[in-house]
Amino acid sequence: MAAVHESVLDGIGGTPLFRLARLGADSAAPIYAKAEFLNIGGSVKDRAALSMILAAERDGLLKPGGTIIEATSGNTGIGLTIVGRQRGYRVIVGVSDKSSAEKSDILRAYGAEVVHATTSVPQEDPQHLFNLVRRLEEEIPGAWLANQYDNLANPDAHVRTTGPEIWEQTEGRITHFVAGVGTGGTVTGTGSYLKEASGGAVRVVGADPESSMYGGGDGSPWYVESIGHFLHPETVEDRWPQAYRPEVVDAFERIPDRESLLTARRLAREEGILAGPSSGTAVAAALRVARELGPEDLVVVLLPDSGRSYLSKVHSDAWMRQWGFLEEEGESLRGLLDGGRLVAVDAGATVGEALEALRDAPGGLAPVVLARASRPFGVAAAEVVGSVERAELAAALTDGSAKPGDPLGDPVGGALLGPALPTVGVGQSPAEARAALGEARPGVAVLVDGRVAAVLPRAALAVG
Repeated sequence: MAAVHESVLDGIGGTPLFRLARLGADSAAPIYAKAEFLNIGGSVKDRAALSMILAAERDGLLKPGGTIIEATSGNTGIGLTIVGRQRGYRVIVGVSDKSSAEKSDILRAYGAEVVHATTSVPQEDPQHLFNLVRRLEEEIPGAWLANQYDNLANPDAHVRTTGPEIWEQTEGRITHFVAGVGTGGTVTGTGSYLKEASGGAVRVVGADPESSMYGGGDGSPWYVESIGHFLHPETVEDRWPQAYRPEVVDAFERIPDRESLLTARRLAREEGILAGPSSGTAVAAALRVARELGPEDLVVVLLPDSGRSYLSKVHSDAWMRQWGFLEEEGESLRGLLDGGRLVAVDAGATVGEALEALRDAPGGLAPVVLARASRPFGVAAAEVVGSVERAELAAALTDGSAKPGDPLGDPVGGALLGPALPTVGVGQSPAEARAALGEARPGVAVLVDGRVAAVLPRAALAVG
């Protein structure tokens, strides 16, 4: 008999496990997916939202007529809006500029007031999303900032609900738990419960974007929403969430963006599960883990949210091609790439240093990037801040309008810093690249797996 609830809030939790029989066919150990996208708000964050609001009411932090405020990539905001509006609160949600447009539309549909701000600046920057919501908390009487990253009611939700559900559903047979790490609340709460219930036998594995700092990356941007730890190179103090307890995680699997996104697409096509990109990261990690295990083991992987919030991104062929994650047979830009090392100029370079770097740049053209971004496997598109041309720099030194020691970023050198080049994915066609180029741009930057991997000057695209 189907459950009957007096409120949608009673429908939070109690999500099923689905065996990944097709994706896990090559593994002796069975893999079961915890379908958190079946929560009433479409994500695991419904659990934390309910827990945090109830705790705030108990502690007198949130009172009748109050306002709930939160910074989010979207899912926690949706959960807080559903719970908050049901309990009579005004809800203001600050959403990251990296989040899918669908999430903002969903938030508004549930009755939230949505404001957007960037997370691609140092944490100390007044324009950072976290600082925006803190200002709102100070300005609005009766406001309460949920602060999911440091709110211990976040992991507590999973100690009380998610962990016990998994233990009961597997009849205590679970040996490995795999989950992404965002605020750290899910992996900390669920993992700590499972470790205690099993006497320490359950192994907890964090699924992390390759460049996230949780698993040992450099903190540069990635293309999977809601998980990982990003660090802007100019951030003064790196603050890790208090909701995250590193000692709970036994190991990390670092998953490249392409593997995450393609695995999310496979989930839909092969298992009938339309989930988000962080679910792709988690499943990719679970597949790696399960390959090393035997039939006596049992892996549970947590799928945080629904793919319905990412129809314009990971589940869109056009978006995947645009960012260089999808290449199909036929005409593409792959044949125009020379396979050489990408030449990129550091934003802190002088005019003379930039000119020297440009000696090896195809067409004498290169992107200008933040310091950390000069890496062998490409530059995250979010870290490209401009472009420079060898001919312009040489002319400026010749006519005396610039000196070799002038920084590119100062008023003199800055005049030589052009805008960031238009980007095209490696799977797009030369015609699409020419359209992006337009009439005035000197070239295009080609993205492979979301990172600038090459620059194609106008001549390479047969544009006069």
